[in-house]
Amino acid sequence: MIRAPSTGLTGTTVESPEAVPPPTVLPIRIGQGWAKAHQFSTGECPVMRYNRALMEAILHDRVQIAKAVNATVLPLEEAPNGYEDFDRGEAKKFVLDPHGMLAGKTV
Repeated sequence: MIRAPSTGLTGTTVESPEAVPPPTVLPIRIGQGWAKAHQFSTGECPVMRYNRALMEAILHDRVQIAKAVNATVLPLEEAPNGYEDFDRGEAKKFVLDPHGMLAGKTV
């Protein structure tokens, strides 16, 4: 038996009405989906399903999470520059290192 195609549209919980993104239009041709018995489902991303396995992989150095999320270490003196980059929409994550404990280390 061949399984019908399906598409899952996941998201996250929005806490405040101000944070609600504008409506998104998904252009699809219903006729073709109908003919192939395509299924659509929506809901929150099942984060907890992967949480323990991801945590274990990080703890045992099988995954370098900081590299995966593009983390950049900044000394505390450079924090204003990091905030400016963030405000401009830079696709970076910043780790502030106020005591210089990560200097020269790859996160």
